[in-house]
Amino acid sequence: MSIIKKIATKSKHALNKTINGDKTKDKKLVEAYNNFKDFTMIPQDIYVENLRIAEALVSNIKGDIVECGVWRGGMSGGMAKILGKNRTYYLFDSFEGLPAAKEIDGTDAISWQKDTSAENYFDNCKAEIEFATKAMSKTAVDFKLVKGWFSDTLPEFKFENQIALLRLDGDWYESTMDCLKSLFPKVAENGIIIIDDYYTWEGCSKAVHDYLSLIKSKSRIWRSPGGVCYIKKTD
Repeated sequence: MSIIKKIATKSKHALNKTINGDKTKDKKLVEAYNNFKDFTMIPQDIYVENLRIAEALVSNIKGDIVECGVWRGGMSGGMAKILGKNRTYYLFDSFEGLPAAKEIDGTDAISWQKDTSAENYFDNCKAEIEFATKAMSKTAVDFKLVKGWFSDTLPEFKFENQIALLRLDGDWYESTMDCLKSLFPKVAENGIIIIDDYYTWEGCSKAVHDYLSLIKSKSRIWRSPGGVCYIKKTD
């Protein structure tokens, strides 16, 4: 094994060990899931893994929490329970469902959106904003819900602080790219970007690759022990 590969492997193991952390803490993470399970479509194991990443890698980073694509607000609610009150939580969503998938998103994405009777269709991921308001009202944190398409709401939005954790759940290429262009520069050094759909939709993963290449970023794409994609920002 080359020295470069050895260093990369050691770095990966160290980061994953940090995320694995103390498994006895998982009870708290599962409790957060149970508290918000009616407000999320994310399976328990993946939901808990998102919280594990947040707790392990974001707790000591100053900044606010931003989620783009929130459905009923359950994931932001869980992150608020784990990361606490000394932050503002921003939830961006159209609250009208997903825009139309395009050719760049792949045939699977287009087929999924056409199959309106599928069990995992969730009304094209549409949810009224009142659900997210109710979810976040269970947390006692400062939060702001921003309704509208990312291309309209994100470019001119003014944040008071840097972003410690950015979670992207926009599914398609254009939505993911809109989020990255507007928000990645606002993420703190060593801040975390979780990409929910990286392993699901090819348009999402392509947008991530295209953006990081466009800005010539040194940031790397990681896969957590529980299978969640995230980026640790490196300037």
